[in-house]
Amino acid sequence: MNIVILSRNPQLYTTDRLVEEGEKRGHKIEVIDPLQCDIIIEKEKPTIYYKDRYLDYVDAIIPRIGASVTFFGCSVVRQFEMMGVFTIVTSDAIQRSRDKLRSLQRLSKAGIGMPKTVFTNYSRDVVEVIEHVGGTPVIIKLLEGTQGLGVVLAETKNAAESVLEAFNGLQARVIVQEFIKEAGGADLRALVVDGQVVGAMKRQGKAGEFRSNLHRGGSATIIKLNHDELKLAMNASKVLNLPVCGVDMLQSSRGPLLLEVNSTPGLEGIETATGRNIAKAIIRFIEQNVKNV
Repeated sequence: MNIVILSRNPQLYTTDRLVEEGEKRGHKIEVIDPLQCDIIIEKEKPTIYYKDRYLDYVDAIIPRIGASVTFFGCSVVRQFEMMGVFTIVTSDAIQRSRDKLRSLQRLSKAGIGMPKTVFTNYSRDVVEVIEHVGGTPVIIKLLEGTQGLGVVLAETKNAAESVLEAFNGLQARVIVQEFIKEAGGADLRALVVDGQVVGAMKRQGKAGEFRSNLHRGGSATIIKLNHDELKLAMNASKVLNLPVCGVDMLQSSRGPLLLEVNSTPGLEGIETATGRNIAKAIIRFIEQNVKNV
């Protein structure tokens, strides 16, 4: 089988592991930079040209599309879809997941628990926004933030008002969420493949840090999810049509609460913490969906 990994950096842990496991299982794996692809739109013959060749031999793709290149990256994924190539996540699903507000709206409608969240269009009445989530402390997030960037904990009313006014002045769209104190600066990451949880870890922020992201110095340990946590992760994957994804949630006094769903989760942290071969599970998922190749 010819499998293409759409990634800008072949040296990244996740990309390298997918290449390793794919080749172990006898597949031809290529890493292709989506930004170097030319999308050729022609009647009844959509094609992609990369460097010196047409990519008309590809059986499946694994999108590793960074947030900064979502628009063009998803255009490349969509072109592969039009060519009949299997993808582990669709272009539409990636775009939905990158829109935090849209994702939360869909997940909320599906009955999935989450911290109380407020979005407003540069409201001047920031006090009212803070009151909507139960007062301070509050979490303020940029809609397009990743890896903990653009996330602020405002512990007092004055601090929250100042941060919101600053973001409003920059015309930066944000959401405001209630702070779940009992989570203790930790969250859970469940890795879903083919709609099933194949590994989970608990991420703990470093001392004095409310964000648990490993990129920000947090630590990770393996954890066994309870029934409600497993159900939340699998339901979130289904609602957003993301058979392969990372689901982040908080443990709270009222049960697990969803933070966000990542359509291109990294594998280094979770494979290291759990000892699970997640890359192999992803390759096997492709094999099950691309028959007779």
